[in-house]
Amino acid sequence: MAQSVQEKQAVVHKTVKSGITFGSALAMVISYTTWHSVGWAIVHGLFSWVYVVYFVLRY
Repeated sequence: MAQSVQEKQAVVHKTVKSGITFGSALAMVISYTTWHSVGWAIVHGLFSWVYVVYFVLRY
């Protein structure tokens, strides 16, 4: 039941893509809840996990 290299790369690619999507959504929700601004939510969504980690450490 050994997976080929291509199958492993596909799994990693899907996982990374899901993590980025979830990180962006989480950053946008945290930002909007905190600042009540759609503009800032979009900017923080672009920063994704960087903003989430910053928020956890700062607040």
